[in-house]
Amino acid sequence: MAKKPNKLKARLPRGFVDRTADDIRATDEMLANIRAVYEQYGFDPVETPAFEFTDCLGKFLPDTDRPNAGVFSVQDEDEQWMSLRYDLTAPLARHVSENINEIQLPYRTYRSGWVFRNEKPGPGRFRQFMQFDADTVGAPGVQADAEMCMMMADTMEALGIPRGDYVIRVNNRKVLDGVLESVGLGGETHEERRLTVLRAIDKLDKFGVEGVRLLLGEGRKDESGDFTKGAGLEPGAIDTLVAFLSGTGGIENDGITELNTMAAIFASCGYGEDRIKIDPSVVRGLEYYTGPVYEAELLFDVTNEKGEVVQFGSVGGGGRYDGLVKRFTGRDVPATGFSIGVSRLMTALKNLGKLGTADMVAPVLVTVMDGDTAALGKYQKMVQDLRTAGVRAEMYQGNWKKFGNQLKYADRRGCPIAIIQGSDEREAGEIQIKDLIEGKRLSEEIADNITWRESRPAQVTVKVSELVATVKELLDGQADDRRRAGEE
Repeated sequence: MAKKPNKLKARLPRGFVDRTADDIRATDEMLANIRAVYEQYGFDPVETPAFEFTDCLGKFLPDTDRPNAGVFSVQDEDEQWMSLRYDLTAPLARHVSENINEIQLPYRTYRSGWVFRNEKPGPGRFRQFMQFDADTVGAPGVQADAEMCMMMADTMEALGIPRGDYVIRVNNRKVLDGVLESVGLGGETHEERRLTVLRAIDKLDKFGVEGVRLLLGEGRKDESGDFTKGAGLEPGAIDTLVAFLSGTGGIENDGITELNTMAAIFASCGYGEDRIKIDPSVVRGLEYYTGPVYEAELLFDVTNEKGEVVQFGSVGGGGRYDGLVKRFTGRDVPATGFSIGVSRLMTALKNLGKLGTADMVAPVLVTVMDGDTAALGKYQKMVQDLRTAGVRAEMYQGNWKKFGNQLKYADRRGCPIAIIQGSDEREAGEIQIKDLIEGKRLSEEIADNITWRESRPAQVTVKVSELVATVKELLDGQADDRRRAGEE
């Protein structure tokens, strides 16, 4: 007896997720609010492809000697390595460099899209996620950085996050560079070790001071047993860095002057420390930052996967990266910008109750009582008339001979109204319009005949010419019911 072929197992790769209709609509609503703020500030959209040549993505990748370390890479027909973009900043630098003679500087642009990390997935950590960036390229003054911070603050409030639940924290990498030089990590000869230190410091909000100490020293083992090798600094150097992070390690340089200028701009524009705050613990983990760095942090409490109550933390950040375009052009092109983690921000808004699913009503269902060509044309005409009037509608496409299955489909789909026309109604030029929402309420809540008779009818018979007007009236009534329910 021949063996049956094995079925292909349906499975989703780790670190990737399917998105539901509600998730997609909620994301679209959130992105529209963010986009409105960026547009108000005078930024224009641009879009770059998901793939870039691997060397264009830059030296900040985890391991440039191995093209698949940290990124998903393939070779093209010329055996050149291409990678799915790691973020949206390096592709922008390539785009500006390639079109530097056509682009009007300063170039103020925003873009959103998926980015990909070939890293171990975990709770809240995905291999594919969406970012929404804004950048100013060609503006050397820190007033451009200050504007970015103010735009981040305005974006948080446009999304319904109240003051007191967020803060934009600001620092300057020049300040940190001075501290690193004081512990023997100045100059380009210590570049890899510096990057390890920066990434360790950037974990302060996640692992706390003691966790950062471990990462600055020999390393840290997480709850799963995975070990992250540390920077291997001496205890004295670790103490110096921790003192700096806590605000007790003083230093004077150009970075301090720039921070003072930014603080003055914030104050003159009415952005107090309850919205934007200078904070020496902000470092941002990427090596390409060269000046001010900033981070949007949410301050409200949530319960993490361990059951612990913690602050929500960062939902985005960025900084000045004056050297990134220079890699391609050989000339100084200053730039600053920030990136919002869309999925993480969505989670935050859900926690705050600020992200209801978009109020998308399921379609009106035109049922099918007769499958001949003439009848199908009439049913489809009803659907088209409803759509032309702005009503979301569909005709049942399953086995029309089992009418009960059509109503089950409508129930599972959440359809608010069903349109029914059999041969008798068609001959009379009539249709039945069934209010499925009211019908369900009646069946669940009304127990006696008197109340039933006094209630709003769940089904009416009208002339075909009255289809659109009657459906719109019923939908308006259902919307009023939902509104009243939301106010109670």
